[in-house]
Amino acid sequence: MAEDYVPCDSNNHALNMKEGANESLVVCFGEMLIDFVPTVGGVSLAEAPTFKKAPGGAPANVAVCISKLGGSSAFIGKLGDDDFGYMLSDILKQNNVDNSGVRFDSTARTALAFITLRADGEREFLFFRHPSADMLLQESELDINLLEQARIFHYGSISLISEPCRSSHIAAMRIAKKSGSILSYDPNLRLALWPSAEAAREGIMSIWEQADVIKISEEEITFLTGCDDHTDDKVVLDKLFHPNLKLLIVTEGSEGCRYYTKEFKGRVPGVKVKPVDTTGAGDAFVGGMLSNLAFNLNLFEDEKLLREALLFANACGAVTVTERGAIPALPTKEAVLKLLGKVSPGWKAQT
Repeated sequence: MAEDYVPCDSNNHALNMKEGANESLVVCFGEMLIDFVPTVGGVSLAEAPTFKKAPGGAPANVAVCISKLGGSSAFIGKLGDDDFGYMLSDILKQNNVDNSGVRFDSTARTALAFITLRADGEREFLFFRHPSADMLLQESELDINLLEQARIFHYGSISLISEPCRSSHIAAMRIAKKSGSILSYDPNLRLALWPSAEAAREGIMSIWEQADVIKISEEEITFLTGCDDHTDDKVVLDKLFHPNLKLLIVTEGSEGCRYYTKEFKGRVPGVKVKPVDTTGAGDAFVGGMLSNLAFNLNLFEDEKLLREALLFANACGAVTVTERGAIPALPTKEAVLKLLGKVSPGWKAQT
């Protein structure tokens, strides 16, 4: 129960974020797009009377979340040379995300996604990418200086679907790793974007063993392993935990998350709220977790600090689901601490 949480002292608290932003820079790579979300829930796309335009794209969401929580982040990706593309680039800048790694393509449009919100708050997707600009990022367009500065390099799997972005993604990983970055991977499975389920599984797993940190959902465990019991620790450890991995996290929605390292494993409960829209909740979780990790790489070795960081990350996701859209709903550190103070009287913010 979250009420049982006991914070550590201010000298080594997971939320203590040091000054000197670039020393803890998180560089996020991949897609940024426009989400069109119905203004009412529980309807199909055809039934929706109107849509709310919201910036999104998992890697961009993570970058904005880290910045809103007080960390340092940058985004590398490609947008269309169009009004939506420049709007998205400006949104990054407005949210204090370094957008110097953004490129623009005059031959393709910025990606769009229409997202239906079912009555239970879960989502269904319809993408417009034929191709979209994010798929066309060339290796020669990578901001190498930015990659070399990254303390953490974070990415998903959508950028692995097609060339030339796939090769650019792999090159960026190589540059970041060579410079000493921690590689963070959230597959963020969007099956409709892949040619087939087999291609998705193969593509996602093709870079699996290079990651230092991986975040997956319960559904992704089932998809990647072919095993029905996603709660079985043996399935996770035998099929998904690899020798180079420092931390594997399994998110369980409102129920919280499980964590696995070489030394320990456990579970951190979720923070209960009334959900409005689950869009961006997983990205907020990742942002919350990486914002802590960027300032304290000892989280891998210290289970108490790791549990604190994951409770904070759970609360980041919880705040996000109380509003519609992804980036507009991402939390500030103050909002997260306020929620934690309500559900866990023992929580005391250390700033």
